[in-house]
Amino acid sequence: MKRFFTVIGGMGTPATNSYLRLLTERTHATKDQDYMDYILVNHATVPDRTTYILDHSQPSFYPDLLSDIQQQSLLKPDFMVMVCNTAHYFYDELQAATTVPLLHMPRQAVRTLYKQYPDEQKIGLIATQGTIADGIYAHELQEAGRAVELGDEALQAMVTDLIYNYVKAKGEVNAPLYHQILKTMHDQFGVNVIVLGCTELSFAQEKAPDHPYHVVDAQSIIADETLALGRAFRTSKDAGDKMLAELMK
Repeated sequence: MKRFFTVIGGMGTPATNSYLRLLTERTHATKDQDYMDYILVNHATVPDRTTYILDHSQPSFYPDLLSDIQQQSLLKPDFMVMVCNTAHYFYDELQAATTVPLLHMPRQAVRTLYKQYPDEQKIGLIATQGTIADGIYAHELQEAGRAVELGDEALQAMVTDLIYNYVKAKGEVNAPLYHQILKTMHDQFGVNVIVLGCTELSFAQEKAPDHPYHVVDAQSIIADETLALGRAFRTSKDAGDKMLAELMK
């Protein structure tokens, strides 16, 4: 392949499959050759990201991701995308280890939020405890003067239950639980827009979208941007480089 990208996934596999389904469905292909050329690294054995972030005595996920990045860099993809929000804890270190641009999923989600909801000053965030603890989204939101609402321990317990006991453990979504989380964030904590800062939550949104709440789905956004960027590179390297420069700002 001459023009292709790499997907660093497997964290977890159902969420990565959800991302790939979005890429496939949104291509609107009429023949095999219309689909994107890419390499999937479904590295399912990467240590749990949240476990390490909350307790550095546990196995780090950095060496595994560094190895993936270095291996894929030898193949010279046009760009790479890492479809796990929490893994962006080591984004700076991983990008520094390669000359291949690595898209920043949380940053792109927040930029889209600004465009779609420019007047919203308080934004809800639901994510893994690791993403909450590392402050990836909070930093991006606060840089633009938005207040971040994280809910309370009871809400986080529901989010953790949905992510680990349903999506990760069973590959399925508890739709009533997902909808209750959104309702609680809206009704109890007074937010109109909720960021889904975990790809397992994006999987939940894909499978249970029938609710009245406004969500910003990081995985859906990065899927659209991956597709647009892949198409740009297919048109020409110059077109791809121009779009990539905007995304990497």
